[in-house]
Amino acid sequence: MNNLLSNIKIEVPSGTYLKDPESSTLGKKILTHSIILIDEMGFESFNFKKLGAAIQSNESSIYRYFESKHKLLVYLTSWYWGWLEYQLVIETYSLTSIEDKLKKAIKVLTRTTKNDNTYTHINEVLLNTIVINENSKSYLTKDVDDDNKEGFFMPYKRVVKRFSELISEYQPDYDYPLSLASTVIQSALHQQFVKDHFKTISNFNKQHTPTQFFTDLVLNALTYGK
Repeated sequence: MNNLLSNIKIEVPSGTYLKDPESSTLGKKILTHSIILIDEMGFESFNFKKLGAAIQSNESSIYRYFESKHKLLVYLTSWYWGWLEYQLVIETYSLTSIEDKLKKAIKVLTRTTKNDNTYTHINEVLLNTIVINENSKSYLTKDVDDDNKEGFFMPYKRVVKRFSELISEYQPDYDYPLSLASTVIQSALHQQFVKDHFKTISNFNKQHTPTQFFTDLVLNALTYGK
């Protein structure tokens, strides 16, 4: 099973890169160390010169893979959403009860991330932290509409759509499945941030988790809608 899963490639929109970083050792090295550096210093302080020094390669070699550090961030966040979609599909496909599927989906979308040894060049825990802290910078730009037309955000939109379909299957009469799905996914990132940085306005602790909160929120909203 592990051998089968190791052959599954996370698809990222081709417009985010000039050369597929998954196609070479250097490309994978760029991904590995960009995740480490962005997590350490933040996206604003990160640049290709620092990345080049970290991987002991010319800055120009990185530009052969990515046009800019913004495109690299879009690539990394897109990879994360593609990986999360993969988790969502794998962990719900064998369940027969729609309520169990919905609860499992909420868990996948809101739980604390653990490393997936399938992809050894990607640290999913650090990448999750980057998505929590930096994801909005991938789309809160003047070019967001053009980037959207290019399909840069398709992995994220697929996750929202899959989750909304489970919501609709559980409660067909609910009028806002897409809005609820995107709200939960974005709010889960925000609540993870609040839990770590603004502890005085968070109820999350060892006894109460974001998954419990969002499960209550979604099921109560859908029960009220019945």
